[in-house]
Amino acid sequence: MRRAAGLAIAAALLFGALILPNRPGTMSLSVAAQFPLEFLVLILGMVALGGWVWTRRFVPPVTAAVLLIVVFVKLADMAMFAAYNRPFNPLLDVFLIKAGSGLLQGSIGTVGVVLAWIGAVIFLVAVFVALWWALGRWARITARRSTRIAAGGVATICAALALAGAGQSLKWWDLPQNPPGTSFTTRLMLGRGTDFAATAADLTAFRATASADPYGDASGLFDLIGDRDVLIIYIESYGRTSIDNPLYAPTHIPTLRAAEAEIAQAGLSMRSGWLGAPTAGGQSWLSHGTMFSGLWTTNQGRYNAMLTAGRRTLFHLAAEAGFRTVAVMPAITIAWPESSLMGFETILEADDMGYDGTGFGWVTMPDQYTLAAFPDLIGDDPRRDFIQIALISSHAPWTPVAQMVAWDVAADGPVYNAMANAGPTPREVWSDHDTVRDHYRQSIDYSLQAAMGFAARQGALAPLILILGDHPPAGLVSQIDGVDVPAHLIGPADLLARIDGWGWTPGLIPAADVPSHRMDGFRDRFIAAFTTGLGG
Repeated sequence: MRRAAGLAIAAALLFGALILPNRPGTMSLSVAAQFPLEFLVLILGMVALGGWVWTRRFVPPVTAAVLLIVVFVKLADMAMFAAYNRPFNPLLDVFLIKAGSGLLQGSIGTVGVVLAWIGAVIFLVAVFVALWWALGRWARITARRSTRIAAGGVATICAALALAGAGQSLKWWDLPQNPPGTSFTTRLMLGRGTDFAATAADLTAFRATASADPYGDASGLFDLIGDRDVLIIYIESYGRTSIDNPLYAPTHIPTLRAAEAEIAQAGLSMRSGWLGAPTAGGQSWLSHGTMFSGLWTTNQGRYNAMLTAGRRTLFHLAAEAGFRTVAVMPAITIAWPESSLMGFETILEADDMGYDGTGFGWVTMPDQYTLAAFPDLIGDDPRRDFIQIALISSHAPWTPVAQMVAWDVAADGPVYNAMANAGPTPREVWSDHDTVRDHYRQSIDYSLQAAMGFAARQGALAPLILILGDHPPAGLVSQIDGVDVPAHLIGPADLLARIDGWGWTPGLIPAADVPSHRMDGFRDRFIAAFTTGLGG
């Protein structure tokens, strides 16, 4: 009885590893109703191979290591789908471990991050040991030679059926009917291997595309902008959900309507449309890279290839046209060597911003401070400015939420201290999905007020200002499909007339039927709109 119980527990462990899904929201009792063909391959394969001492010794740990990789990929997929709505790709996403640790540190502290890593390692070791034990239990079954041969035969047939079913699902071949049972794990791992190879090939093709630039030898660009500055202001996690989702629209649309009136009173015009981001839920730099390079940088591999391809970014081209190029990046707290490849002459990182108030957790400083402080920090220059500003108050975990202050004190850091020490902790916010969404709503509303309020305060020679989202929030928060973000171009009426051909909506609320254009097309469309002889 004890031996039978041990075999049953071992079988349950192996069965669980195979039926474990790879998407959040699919973990339910219904997955247990599936019968993975790989289950019979494992247990019968162990029975078949258990007749030799060397196989009993070496095959279970090796197989357990393979299964551990399977479990890791499934869990990594769950995390990636929850955060970025896509599966894990080891060729591209290993770097996210460091980025995720940095974000987590802002929520639970260094000790919490260390404990989390220790817990993760212990968990993986425990999974490996459990799988090794489970496979070993079946390999140690005492059976006749004929029984082992039969077990091996059935295991081989099941392996063939699993491979056939996986190939059918991956459209490698077309069978007259689906094989019995399921082969989800086989399909997942074979598909991931195919994705890995496709990613490598894609990067090769991408490098070739990056080297072919229609404006590689161009000159005399942006002459129609005249003596005005250009500002590109990103609002973190500002997506189409702010306009389309009933959870957020009743807050964000009135804020935009009020901003319309203020900006119009300042004598400026507005046009709004939709841009398609290359990412969702995070990795803002992919959107930044897509915007300034004109290349579809959908992953870290493409981003790295773009940086090293010698591509002239929007900022390289602006510098050659006589602008001073500036990056205002309050989220940058560590070395940023890749910035030297982006075309920025002046860079303001977190330590350069002079913020002497209390930080807002991961958020180093509130958006209104950033917008109020940066003009003095970059100093005077006879040239026009071409500036990228990445606002961060609406970055997860969306607590504490900043509040607007009078603009004449907005560059005084201590005025924000009470806000930074108020509100629930990230752990408290993230313990409830509705609370997370409500704090997201408040954070985006603050960032919109700050960005639009800054635009409304510009003088007679107001810059040409593009305010846009960098990417939508994660699906848990967005609750709508797609990767569209609102984009608002603000400036003098004569300049905005140059983009009439874009079909953007007057004002700050883009119409639902305005076609969305991918972010990689913006660089060239912007150049064409504001350069003599190129058209809008």
